[in-house]
Amino acid sequence: MPDQKEYLSKQKFQELREELEHLKKVKRKEVAEDLEYAKSLGDLSENAEYHEARELQASIEDRILKLENILSTAVIMTLHHTEIAGIGSTVTVAKEGEEKKPFKFEMVGSEESDISAGRLSVHSPMGEAMIGRKKGDMFSFVSPKGKMNYKILEIE
Repeated sequence: MPDQKEYLSKQKFQELREELEHLKKVKRKEVAEDLEYAKSLGDLSENAEYHEARELQASIEDRILKLENILSTAVIMTLHHTEIAGIGSTVTVAKEGEEKKPFKFEMVGSEESDISAGRLSVHSPMGEAMIGRKKGDMFSFVSPKGKMNYKILEIE
């Protein structure tokens, strides 16, 4: 979805903006120099340096486009304390019937998600199912393991 909003913390927004700046001002120039050097080596059809530089150039241009899209649709999220799960909320959930084994997630945008660090993307199936729910609500979503049922224990 090209027009999908990307939720970012202020820090992540700045990191991505700095990465974009670096790619545009430094990496593009380095790759252009590598391409010029590779061209000077002669026959381009069998020139590994040239092909490698072209692949790197394509990779950098793809990343630049992705970063520009993310930053143009970015919404800076702030941590907030409400009774409804949303961007910036910290939500404690448990699988149905396993309330003694809770999981705590901070609801973030996809660029900052890291499930091992407890940062769940609001664009994930579980994140989408939790948005707008309140403490005590049950919700379900489809995962690779099938339909999952959870209960919201706490919202911070």
